[in-house]
Amino acid sequence: MSHQTTAECIATIGIDLGKTTFHLIGMDARGRIVLRRKVSRGQLQSCLANLPACLIGMEACAGAHHVGRQLGALGHDVRLLPARYVKPFLKGHKNDYRDAEAIAEAVQRPTMRPVPVKAAEQLDLQALHRVRRRLIGQRTAVINQIRGILLECGIPVRQGPTGLREALPTLLAQRTDVLSARMIHLIEDLTGDWRWLDGRIETLTREIGDLARQDAACQRLMGIPGVGVITASAMVAAVGTGAAFSKGRDFAAWLGLVPKQISTGDRTILGGLSKRGNRYLRTLFVSGAQALLQRPHCWAGHKFGQWLQAAGARLHRNVLAAALANKLARIAWSVLNHMNGYDPEFTPHAV
Repeated sequence: MSHQTTAECIATIGIDLGKTTFHLIGMDARGRIVLRRKVSRGQLQSCLANLPACLIGMEACAGAHHVGRQLGALGHDVRLLPARYVKPFLKGHKNDYRDAEAIAEAVQRPTMRPVPVKAAEQLDLQALHRVRRRLIGQRTAVINQIRGILLECGIPVRQGPTGLREALPTLLAQRTDVLSARMIHLIEDLTGDWRWLDGRIETLTREIGDLARQDAACQRLMGIPGVGVITASAMVAAVGTGAAFSKGRDFAAWLGLVPKQISTGDRTILGGLSKRGNRYLRTLFVSGAQALLQRPHCWAGHKFGQWLQAAGARLHRNVLAAALANKLARIAWSVLNHMNGYDPEFTPHAV
């Protein structure tokens, strides 16, 4: 079979992504392998540019969105698949070609849910959030290390970073009876790291805020109670317009804000929160719900206020925060997907 005839037969291509080389498996409409090729990163576009438009599958991993945008510009139907959904299609021993074959098999399934290809602006915003989250984790580690060193010297400090920040100057100046000069110098260095991390986090927070105020979708989301600049921008960076979900309940389930279901036959068993999906975004929605619970005077101005008052009388505060976070996530999906502003009379039961 000639190269031109082979190209015309290709209906589906599975690509196993690598750092410098990609492995391609092409299948015809009947699922037979008609193409098996290894190409470098620079050769991928030229290799697929001359092929008729076909279905291309890749695992959603580092660099997949960039490659997906490039191949989509060539007219191909590009779909990114979660790696755990591809694994069941792997046959025999694992190698790059068999990985590509498994991707090609998986992407043809009509019930397979692909990951939407992110725009460059989404990835920029997502990178800002991830760097900020890493710096916050490093700052927490520094604070805990300072607190641990002081406790080893017999100096307990009240909980919270504010209490430690206020107590440090006095402790370093007056507790020389238990703190050696070496320990004082070490704690001063750690305090300098703390201040530097504060500055970096503040800079990134301002940059995220500037981007969010220029984005219409973020502006709409920030009108929802409990949703601020960070949560709104993180949601836009993660899901774009939210078109990947058919309803708000699906978005809340993707966040892991629904009970874990282990059911069989006619018996339905619901456990705790599934905690699947985007952990960072789920944490932000729960934090927003907890902040809203601290302002009961604002509940009456929203449609879910009556439900919140009734549920607060019978649910534990943490359970109530998770339930409210679920409602806020569903409201946020509706606002984002339908491109309308937040209506205080909106109820998420209809979503």
